[in-house]
Amino acid sequence: MPLMKVSSPHAHGPMSTPKVMRLVLLATVPGLFTLTWFFGFGTLINVLWASLSALGFEALALKLRKRPIGFYLNDGSALVTAFLLGIALPPASPLWMIIVGTGFAILIAKQLYGGMGYNPFNPAMAAYVFLLISFPVAMTTWLAPQGISGELLGPLDALLRSLGMFNGNIDGLTAATPLDVLKQNNSLILSDLWAQTPQFGRWAGIGWEWVNGAFLAGGLYLMYRRVFTWHAPISMLLALSLMSLLFFDGGSSASGGSPLFHLFSGATMFGAFFIVTDPVSSAVSNKGRIIYGALIGVLIYLIRHWGNYPDAVAFAVLLMNFAAPFIDHYTQPRTYGHKSKKATGGDQ
Repeated sequence: MPLMKVSSPHAHGPMSTPKVMRLVLLATVPGLFTLTWFFGFGTLINVLWASLSALGFEALALKLRKRPIGFYLNDGSALVTAFLLGIALPPASPLWMIIVGTGFAILIAKQLYGGMGYNPFNPAMAAYVFLLISFPVAMTTWLAPQGISGELLGPLDALLRSLGMFNGNIDGLTAATPLDVLKQNNSLILSDLWAQTPQFGRWAGIGWEWVNGAFLAGGLYLMYRRVFTWHAPISMLLALSLMSLLFFDGGSSASGGSPLFHLFSGATMFGAFFIVTDPVSSAVSNKGRIIYGALIGVLIYLIRHWGNYPDAVAFAVLLMNFAAPFIDHYTQPRTYGHKSKKATGGDQ
């Protein structure tokens, strides 16, 4: 009887790509709900437009590459990219900007390199940085959260604003984010800044504390389901906490903010559990993931405190995406059966 010529691996794990993508989408629900509660329906509109755009661009790229469209659309990777980008963008961003961003994420940052599994950079973060550099005003116009703004955008108003048809006074609904306020502060000590600025809550910004807590809950759920290990996200959060603790001075106007402020501000938890854990663009070994995550945490603080961009998650992630192959080269695990790295050729 002839043997079947089937290439390895011969074992099948319980986590298929579509299942992993569905779990990631499910884990974003608490964060999406909290963003909607505090900032209105703008983020949901972002996700809607980004999802439709991403599926369209993915189908176009697959058709041009002569790949089976249905098979690759069903893996859910395009939707995950759309959700992550839609969440990262300011609520109710212009439709044209969302289309440009998703087009860049799918066509340039993903398909140009060969599709899922071959992209060296996180597509959602690559698109976010591209939009931030290209359209800085639109990308830094955030709606004020509930508790500061007297009005939140409902579903219809958010849809109209994304289409450029909203007739209300949008300037009256916007406000600087807590990271922006702290970045621009050069005269008040933290206690006075906290007392005089309505954007601040107990630890961080009003609304932002709950948003980060919701993404933390979603990330812990993914960790519980073993979608990823703890190494990269926890090392990132620990490094960010250590850096903010080292440079924290509550009695100085030059203080960079407390560890709790940095942990629960901006996209910290979203980045730690939904961006840093990308299996394609991050380090591979557990030791490498610890180094990778820790360096992202350090870069986030350095850029937030001394750089020009208050929320530095996307820039830090892309810089370390670039460095991930270098980290992998020096953190190769020892091959089973060998006692030293030299025996595996790891130093060659």
